[in-house]
Amino acid sequence: MTQVIADDAEAVAVAGELAAEFAREAALRDAERILPRAELDRLSASGLLGITVPRSHGGAGVGARTLGEVVRLLSAADPSIGQIPQNHFFFVEVLKENGTAAQRDLFYAELLAGRRFGNALAEKGTRHALEFATRLEPRPDGSYTLTGTKNYSTGALFAHWIPVFALGPDDSLTAAFVPYDAPGVTVVDDWDGIGQRGTASGTVRFEDVHVPADRVVPHHLTFERPEVFGAFGQFIHAAVDTGIARGALEEGGELIRDIARPWGESGADRANEEPLVIHRFGELALLVRAAEALLDRAGDSIDAARSASDDAGLAAEASVAVAAARAQADTAALTVANDVFALICTRSVTGGRGLDRHWRNARTHTLHDPRRWKIQHLGNHALNGVAPPANGIV
Repeated sequence: MTQVIADDAEAVAVAGELAAEFAREAALRDAERILPRAELDRLSASGLLGITVPRSHGGAGVGARTLGEVVRLLSAADPSIGQIPQNHFFFVEVLKENGTAAQRDLFYAELLAGRRFGNALAEKGTRHALEFATRLEPRPDGSYTLTGTKNYSTGALFAHWIPVFALGPDDSLTAAFVPYDAPGVTVVDDWDGIGQRGTASGTVRFEDVHVPADRVVPHHLTFERPEVFGAFGQFIHAAVDTGIARGALEEGGELIRDIARPWGESGADRANEEPLVIHRFGELALLVRAAEALLDRAGDSIDAARSASDDAGLAAEASVAVAAARAQADTAALTVANDVFALICTRSVTGGRGLDRHWRNARTHTLHDPRRWKIQHLGNHALNGVAPPANGIV
């Protein structure tokens, strides 16, 4: 039976409990690529996947800051489990933005029952990541036929519903909600990335899939008004990377205390008493604290913009705040996951300890979209007062 979480405080508490449970075998799941099916069932049953359902529909209606903390906690334990629901929550927002009352009633009830959304967004064969070839073609009865191939489809293998971005008859960006087991849908577990191995971010093929009209949402309308939709999606990615950074810092610290030896010239009896180790570890801790602080600020900015939905200035500030959080989380995750090896020394790479998974996860997830463009938008806003574009990626 699926719980229904009541408020923000309960959501964070439940996430903390599950994170402690998921962390125990995270290294084993990574080493042997054991997909976290049982863990995702636990996540569904906990009620966490329904926490962004509005209170008017029986959910907790948690704010962005709370959701960021939930994803950060899960990602510090196992970032594959932290990333898998990213697009789940993303498509809850698609429904909030442009879904009909009937669509919201249907899917909010599904979410509160523990049903999972996957995703089918990205495509390999297009000119760039914001371009799509998958199409929804109209049928005489008002329904549609969906055809195309999607890649990097995190969560699709574990989903009950696979939301899809496709081009409608007028080339407008449209979202279609397709059951996992619909005729013509094939989900292929062919993800072979060096990191985030448990996400099963593989391929989904749609071959003449029938989509009723009431499963289609005109997503393009989101970008015809001041929006924080793109910032929200990026915010969850920042939470994943911030969690990876915290997980690497904490495990690295444990190994420094437990197995590392001090350098002979230091005069210290233990590595965790060596001044240069303490100093560098303090710098790494500073990176993580900065990422966590920027994540909280970004969540607050999204919540503020949502409370004044027609305020373009607040929407722009939310996008800038998220860009900052995303860029800092990128740096923190990669730097911490790399540098803890040098503080532990050779023992860190022996004995199948799995410490390398933090760097592999960070390197893989931070490739989702380029940090350089976060910095570009930050600079252009600070120097020239130019708001980031409404493209769903900032």
